[in-house]
Amino acid sequence: MADEESEPDDLPPEAVVDEAERLTRLAREAADRDEAAAYRVDRDERLAAHDYTARVREDETRDVLVLYPERWVEDGEIRTDRIEDIDRGIEVPLSGPGEGDDWAEIDEYNREVVAEVREEHGEDHAANVAALADFMGNHYAKPVHDATAEELSEFLDEYYPRNAWPTAGQRDIVEKSVRVAFSVADERCPLSE
Repeated sequence: MADEESEPDDLPPEAVVDEAERLTRLAREAADRDEAAAYRVDRDERLAAHDYTARVREDETRDVLVLYPERWVEDGEIRTDRIEDIDRGIEVPLSGPGEGDDWAEIDEYNREVVAEVREEHGEDHAANVAALADFMGNHYAKPVHDATAEELSEFLDEYYPRNAWPTAGQRDIVEKSVRVAFSVADERCPLSE
């Protein structure tokens, strides 16, 4: 991202980009419209302090958070004649294959989560989280804690019953296991309470 010698109106600091991504994910996962709107307002205010704005581009294979200078926009439309340096645009994959360019690294991280769950919560939860890790790694190339509510529903309703071969005890606690995986990763679980 920007180095310390960059002009104030250059790229926003990495911490601001990370927070914009976090707030966008929270807005996408929020069950309540007002809550989602509040996350987007917070994100937009943080970016505006650096003369940047955001939108989510939805492609066929993935959704991408796009951050770019406000001066590129007029009447809600990007004006290509105002783009002097395309490198000032920042893209952050929110879903799909582009998020997991390094599958081995993601898989290693997911296995660490499984090991921590095993150590702290036992074998049944670990087996369920291992199935979640397989699902997220193979189908979405994402860390387990980046799963959306929709992806978790797909895991619980479709993948788990067909592919995990759980014991009755594991099947009874699978939703709790998902929440355990998120708590171990110190992340908020998007499953409805």
